[in-house]
Amino acid sequence: MSIAQKLAPTAVMNRRTFLQTTALAGALSTLPFHSTSADDRKIRVGVIGCGSVSHSYLPHLSQCPYVELISACDIIPERAKAQAERFNIPNHYPHIDQMLAGAEFDLLVNLTDMQEHEHLNRQALAAGKHVWSEKPLANSLKEGQKLLELAKKNSVRFWGAPAMVESPAFASMAKILATGKLGRLAAAHAEYGHTGPNWSAFFYEKGGGSLPDLAVYNLTTLTGLLGPAKAVTAMTSIVTPTRQIDRVGELRVVAEDNAMLLLDHGDGLISHVQSGFNYFNPHGHEGKDEQRYTVQIVGTKGVMGLVGYDWEPLGVDLATEEEPAFTRYVIENSDFVWQMGASRVAECLAIGHEPLMTPEHALHVLEIIQATRESSEKGRRIELHSTFKWPIISA
Repeated sequence: MSIAQKLAPTAVMNRRTFLQTTALAGALSTLPFHSTSADDRKIRVGVIGCGSVSHSYLPHLSQCPYVELISACDIIPERAKAQAERFNIPNHYPHIDQMLAGAEFDLLVNLTDMQEHEHLNRQALAAGKHVWSEKPLANSLKEGQKLLELAKKNSVRFWGAPAMVESPAFASMAKILATGKLGRLAAAHAEYGHTGPNWSAFFYEKGGGSLPDLAVYNLTTLTGLLGPAKAVTAMTSIVTPTRQIDRVGELRVVAEDNAMLLLDHGDGLISHVQSGFNYFNPHGHEGKDEQRYTVQIVGTKGVMGLVGYDWEPLGVDLATEEEPAFTRYVIENSDFVWQMGASRVAECLAIGHEPLMTPEHALHVLEIIQATRESSEKGRRIELHSTFKWPIISA
């Protein structure tokens, strides 16, 4: 029986066939939400950061049957007020201190500038709140590990974006790898870039950069599929030294806007990731129009490519010795979207399931980002020490 017959007999991976073929016993399904009942508990959610990212998160959260939106918070009070009115959120605050002292909630969703995540996550965890944080969840591996220990000490949960391991495309690729159809794995490549955001300065300031903003997706996908990396060798650069930022004007770029890195996964397997804010794409930043393979994995007996971006996958193509013509696994009717992570963990908290996303995986990716910069600065290979439970999805 072919891979196509095993995974999707009609060469179409829809929600029903995905659930039948992946058989993720004890894990959360990729359906948008489980059916609700009178016994299901709603998770009270407070959202901090009501800027651009909230326009994607809040619509999804507002439709989640396991979420009750309680509070909106932003240092620009008008933004918090506007989002509270738009999504019928009863409370809005200008500062996290007031938010934590105000109406009770269970889960903090942190959508602020990436440099602010660490201290806000720490404050919420110390206050006994579960936390879903946009990437990265801390500014360094050491501090991120301290946050996880704080969460465990206070008996709360802590997760960090991105959420690609929850997608049907990721599951399809993981199951193909588990069958051994690619033979002995040799190499992988992933890329993601555009010409850079102009709506906020933090992308180009210290602690920003294309690594935590863009490469983080590919790093999560490749380590999720191939396993924790052992070491990094990398180069980073600044291609465009100044940027024009809305409402700011000209800004000197400090963080990398171009990065290439090699990951050693052990057993001879090497993967390559590139990301940057200087990559022209005729499709711009629209994932639905991207038809290239942005993630490829090759072995001695087969090759597999992810069509589109891993944060908005369109399908998986596979060619093997047995079936050399590429077969497309179309991810039809998939409800996976990149902004679903907070809704997913709220669902998990409500019904007692475990998401496929783990803080240990997010911390491993954070260490890779940290090591990439160190490797570029020092001109040498950097060993990695963190790990996470893998494989995420097995045969």
